[in-house]
Amino acid sequence: MTEKITTIGLKGMEGYRVTVEIQLIEGPECVVIVGLPDASVKEAKERITAALHTFKHGLDEKVVINLSPAEQKKNGPMFDLPMAIGLLCAMNNIHDPINEHTGFIGSLSLDGTIQPVEGMLPAIIAAKKIGLKQLYLPFDEQLPPIEFSDLELIYVTSLQDVMDHLSGQSIFSFHRKKEMKIEQKVHAVTFEQIIGHEYAKRALEVAAAGGHHFFMTGPPGCGKSMLAESFASIMPNLTSEEQLEVMSLYHLSGVALEDANNRPFRTPHHSASSVSIIGGGQYPKPGEISLAHHGVLFLDEIAEFSKKTLDMLRQPIETGYVTISRANATVNYPAQFTMIGAMNPCPCGYLGATNYYCTCTKRQVIAYQNRLSGPIRDRFDIFLSLHGVNFNNYHKPSETSKDVQQRVEHARNMQRERYGNNITNSRVSYDTLLQTSPLQPSQQQMLRHIATKQQLSNRTQIKIIRLARTISDLAQSDTITDQSLWEAVKLNSRQSSSSVIGRTGTAR
Repeated sequence: MTEKITTIGLKGMEGYRVTVEIQLIEGPECVVIVGLPDASVKEAKERITAALHTFKHGLDEKVVINLSPAEQKKNGPMFDLPMAIGLLCAMNNIHDPINEHTGFIGSLSLDGTIQPVEGMLPAIIAAKKIGLKQLYLPFDEQLPPIEFSDLELIYVTSLQDVMDHLSGQSIFSFHRKKEMKIEQKVHAVTFEQIIGHEYAKRALEVAAAGGHHFFMTGPPGCGKSMLAESFASIMPNLTSEEQLEVMSLYHLSGVALEDANNRPFRTPHHSASSVSIIGGGQYPKPGEISLAHHGVLFLDEIAEFSKKTLDMLRQPIETGYVTISRANATVNYPAQFTMIGAMNPCPCGYLGATNYYCTCTKRQVIAYQNRLSGPIRDRFDIFLSLHGVNFNNYHKPSETSKDVQQRVEHARNMQRERYGNNITNSRVSYDTLLQTSPLQPSQQQMLRHIATKQQLSNRTQIKIIRLARTISDLAQSDTITDQSLWEAVKLNSRQSSSSVIGRTGTAR
């Protein structure tokens, strides 16, 4: 008779049902595992044999274990527990039948202890999606306290706990002392600490409200990095669903998540490899763009990144996910982030500065700015050209990050209600955007006139409409206003950047 036990397999973030089939066959004592297992799965036979021996359940015949579907590659020690349970059922040490709506995940120690494994959180989410009613898993303090109305999570510490619970006995229950709630993080840099740059703060507010990418250029010390770091203080709080997605990615990558209640803020160095930023490896793991999911990816000194790495960002920025193909597997990881780019206007950094003299030639400036290709530059929605601030002419800002964040939250709520989904103006489909917020004939004529005069591409015109919709949301307007459209054109204007290049001839 063949015993069948349900468990979860992972293909990146995507989980799928795996059926562990166990059959005892007359023959010499051995364990054979088939179904495209990797090395860690093949080694499970030694862990299972030792764990069963600890509880006086020895093997005396041949065991064949099939992991179905057989065409999917099986990775990791997550299958230890379901294989052990199936073997105990086949040996009649567990008498009560186990239905297909009960699943098991976990790694076994030689003494029968059940240990946590990487990818448990996405496996739990996958178990709910495929319709499991019960899931046995090891207790892990790193997991958030999760409660599903239609999925019972049973935390166990040893193989004996599982056997006892399946036979109807009660086991020690784990009580979590922490609750999964949203808390306001004390950010290192806030709007209150930034003197001046009122126009840049307004641009950051628009970017946070609609999830728009923005690009900053300016001389060293003008405040680019400080503005980027303060951006996290006005970002809207994560929803519960977004928290689970972010934590799942960090579990898969093996990277510690410092604060699960706030949006991630990733700042990779420009020397980072393309694999570390995009993701990959022999068994593909999430990269920086996926670790920035629902958060911010800040590329400081963006011109210093390799052209290959920057060009690889183009597809994830558009689609919101990255596809990594390797010989062993092809996986998709989500990568919906707000990208911030910052760079100096020239190699020496002082082109356009008032207090320093630029020593670069026009050719050097053009070569330096051309490190950022046109297609990547076209992915940004907002362009800022910053200059130094005279502290003597400014007073302490009266508006706090908390005030701005409240407006951002309200604008995000308007977008959720309008689109019926947790999606921003920067990512909603263009058809949906126009159906919910059509432009007036006069506005269409105005946009066509601007596009003809400035030779704007279709993508740029769509970005202007998206920006205008976000600005109108901040103004609590149900329609796109003329004022918001003019402000969107100004925010998207690149004339300040091109004028910097035009002045290069007088810089030397």
